[in-house]
Amino acid sequence: MPTWNPWHGCHKISDGCKNCYVYCTDAKYDKDSAVVKKNAAFDLPIRKNRAGGYKLQDDDVIYTCFTSDFFLPDADEWRPDIWKMIRARGDLRFLIITKRIDRFRVGLPEDWGDGYENVCICATAENQDRADYRLPILIREPVRHKMIVCSPLLGPIDLAPYLSPAIEKVIAGGESGSGARVCSYDWILAIREQCRAAGLPFHFEQTGARFQKDGKIYCIPRKHQHAQARKANIDLKL
Repeated sequence: MPTWNPWHGCHKISDGCKNCYVYCTDAKYDKDSAVVKKNAAFDLPIRKNRAGGYKLQDDDVIYTCFTSDFFLPDADEWRPDIWKMIRARGDLRFLIITKRIDRFRVGLPEDWGDGYENVCICATAENQDRADYRLPILIREPVRHKMIVCSPLLGPIDLAPYLSPAIEKVIAGGESGSGARVCSYDWILAIREQCRAAGLPFHFEQTGARFQKDGKIYCIPRKHQHAQARKANIDLKL
C-alpha cells in the first residue's frame, strides 16, 4: 500500500516513543531523527505520470506521515499545503496515525467542517495514561473516520470508556526492535473483549519482538511478528 512521507524526523514525547523505529533506522545511517526536514515526495499525491494521470491511483489507502507525526509543531508551516492536496485528491483515502491529537486543530482548513470524508485519524495509546489523555480528545474532535491504535502496547489498558460508535476500529500490537519491551497476550485479549462488548472491529497487528503468553516470553523475529499475529486468528470483523 502506498506510503506518503511529506517530511521526516520527529521528537519523542511519550513512553511509546522510547524505541521509535524511525530513530533506530536513522541511527544506522548516522542521521539525526530530531531534525525535521521536508521530503522530496512532499507533493506526491498530485504528481502525474507521462500519460497525464495521477501516479497514486483511485481508491488507494495512503499511509501518511509514517516517518514523523502529522501534527508535529515543526511542520505547522507545511501542513496547510498538505491539507490542500488531501482535499484535491478526494478519490484517495489518507490514513494518519498521531501521538499529537491534542494539536489536531492547529492549521485545520477552513472548509474542514465535520471532517473530510477521505481522511481517517488514528490516535495512539500505548498505556492507560496516554489513553486517558488522548482518546477523549479524539472522540470530541470533528473527524469522520476515527481509529485507536494501541501499539506498541506497553501494559493493560481499559478502553471501555472510549469505545463509542464514533470509533471505527481498534488496532493493537507489540513493540519491535532489539530493545523491545514485553507485550502480553492477556493485554491483547482484554482489548479484544472490550471491543467485542462495544460491537467494534478489532485487529491484532503484530506480536512484537518479545511476546508473553501463558507465562512464557517468546522472542519473535521481526519477519514473523505479523504472521504470528494472524495465526492467532483473534480479529473481530463486525
